[in-house]
Amino acid sequence: MTGRPALTPQLGHTRVMAILRSADGSGLPAAARALAAGGITCLEVTLTTPGALDVLARIRDDLGPGVAVGAGTVLTTRQAQAAVSAGAEFLVGPNVDTDVITAAARAGTPFYPGAWTPTEVCAAWQAGASAVKLFPASTGGPEHLRQLRAPLPHIPLVAVGGVGLAEARAFVEAGACAVGVGSPLLRGADRDPAPETLKLLTERGRALLEAVGPAERDETGS
Repeated sequence: MTGRPALTPQLGHTRVMAILRSADGSGLPAAARALAAGGITCLEVTLTTPGALDVLARIRDDLGPGVAVGAGTVLTTRQAQAAVSAGAEFLVGPNVDTDVITAAARAGTPFYPGAWTPTEVCAAWQAGASAVKLFPASTGGPEHLRQLRAPLPHIPLVAVGGVGLAEARAFVEAGACAVGVGSPLLRGADRDPAPETLKLLTERGRALLEAVGPAERDETGS
């Protein structure tokens, strides 16, 4: 197995990854600044967003090294390489593709592939994932995650997919090392960069962090 990159420090500390996805990426930099102001320092820009890599680079330049900015919906090794070249500090995918996981590990870039079953979770971990994204998390809820963790306590799981502010705490209590939250957090702030909208986004970010609570120790994924 290729060496396993460590979990993104900002994700390990805050236990929250904000997922930035939009039909028009122009509003995402402002949303990213609002989230960072609320303390969310791990931001995923999905490749389904038009101009995603340019948006990613802009956000990273705007926010500096204290905020980790990564690429989501990474499906191929070519996409992984392009994202890393654009400055992505971590990668996220919806599925288990061992070629992509291995490529990311060889580049020293944390990768969180999506998995649902014990077999998929173990395959992703064996290939070198830094953590495994339980996706879609809402389908089985916190109990599904708890059942996966029971025989696989050494594999960090990030709950993503249908996780809102109200459900985030339950997933952490079930054993998730972190949660990924998208549209329930943004609520259209990517399309409406008005000051009041962004202020509410910052407040939601703070509320999410408070609900989840800080990690008692850093998750290393090792």
